[in-house]
Amino acid sequence: MPIRGLWILHHQPGGQGEVTFARRYPTVEKRAKAFNRSSYVNVPEDADFLKALLHELGLTDENKSFVEYRDNCAKICKTNVHSLVVSEQSLWPVLAIQDSDFIYVCLPLVEQPLTPAPPLISVSSISEAFALLSGIMQFVNAGHNTEADISSRFAQLPLLVTQACPLGSPLDTTLYALPDSVSNAPVNQTCRSPAWRTSKQKGKAQIEVYITEKVNSTQYDKKDDSDTWQVYGTVSCKCNLETISPNVIVGLNLPANGSPLQDILVHPCVTSIDSSMLISSSVAVTDDSAFNGPYKFPFIPPYDLFQLCYYTSQVPVPPILGFYQLTEDGPQVQISIKLKLHESVKNGFDYCEAEIPFFNKGQIKHFEYRISHGQLESSKEKSLLVWVIGQKFPKSLEISLTGTVTFSSEKHPNDPEDPICVGNTAYVKLVFRIPESSLTGCYTDQHSIQVFSPAKPKIVTSRELISADYYIWNSKAPAPVMCRSFFD
Repeated sequence: MPIRGLWILHHQPGGQGEVTFARRYPTVEKRAKAFNRSSYVNVPEDADFLKALLHELGLTDENKSFVEYRDNCAKICKTNVHSLVVSEQSLWPVLAIQDSDFIYVCLPLVEQPLTPAPPLISVSSISEAFALLSGIMQFVNAGHNTEADISSRFAQLPLLVTQACPLGSPLDTTLYALPDSVSNAPVNQTCRSPAWRTSKQKGKAQIEVYITEKVNSTQYDKKDDSDTWQVYGTVSCKCNLETISPNVIVGLNLPANGSPLQDILVHPCVTSIDSSMLISSSVAVTDDSAFNGPYKFPFIPPYDLFQLCYYTSQVPVPPILGFYQLTEDGPQVQISIKLKLHESVKNGFDYCEAEIPFFNKGQIKHFEYRISHGQLESSKEKSLLVWVIGQKFPKSLEISLTGTVTFSSEKHPNDPEDPICVGNTAYVKLVFRIPESSLTGCYTDQHSIQVFSPAKPKIVTSRELISADYYIWNSKAPAPVMCRSFFD
């Protein structure tokens, strides 16, 4: 799906901002007029576009005060997609991602009238815009990020964007795969021509598919505070095929009790896809939008490793349930931690640790503990205990740790402080990786991969489950709450 425009804006706090890079596509703009009809809004000049965007993001000095339509509680922005007010009209959807002193902006083409605004999940060009901006951000941020390096990379952008997005249609979002980016590519990055160029790869035919799922969890062990958990999956591919334009189909499978994949975003190289797959949303009012497969992705692959798709899933339980209590008694604190591995989760870790930080209390002077499994270590900074659980839970799948931690009365300038973790407010953070496992049950195998090419490639597949932000809060003290239940 094409894009109408692409911008990179430079803005520092207190400054007016400037347009560092801009690219418009007149042919796509003509298509926008035809598709959007009476709801069409013309893209303003760069100066007006910059002013409208900074106002929408609340970055202009004169608009630091409350603005009703932008700052009221009824407006909940869950994405980086914005609506800009230009000439008393709304320009939508404007995708804007802030990174350091730069704002990366893209205006995708919507092939339908914009009044009323269609559901965001139905606009397939949004995922391509995300992928394109992500590729540009990775290219700009590579290297040492000195002023000279950044200037050099910006000098290359016009040519690279022309190759990656000719006539406004994203074809390859990995800018390092383009030949003209060789001079700035990292030494460990393989640079080859994109798949849409007429050249062949050499070497043994092989297709690699990697599924990585990351799980977030926030647990309270309280009646009024609901525990939350989310799963985010990424499917990465690398295809080495001695064909100019090989057609490949990768299928994702779920077991009978697997959790459906939702919020699916695909790479621009995907040639077609079941629309029911794209509209399966985790924010739907009902569960009717759940799509149970089959999940098939036909594509013409780029030469480099790329992310075929992203997804989320509403799994019924988190992999590890936790219980944490901390009470304070002068310079000492009593801690009690219990962890239980869910029976449906593979009991085989690359690593599994529980980090127990202490903020605003000084350094650890002494600690006594009783542990049912693993070992307990103290960090060099004397402000963190690390419970090394190891590669397996015991057969009972339950482990516990109790102890008394004594803190020194001496204060040091490097003692960790935190504005949230004051008093008894504290947490345990779990860090783990489970190879050849996924929480949704999602997997791929040789039978779900089709290659329309004379070559008979070797198929390599793997999957992993990794913890991201996995917190267990002290149930004996207040904690930041994401979801609260109310009872009569």
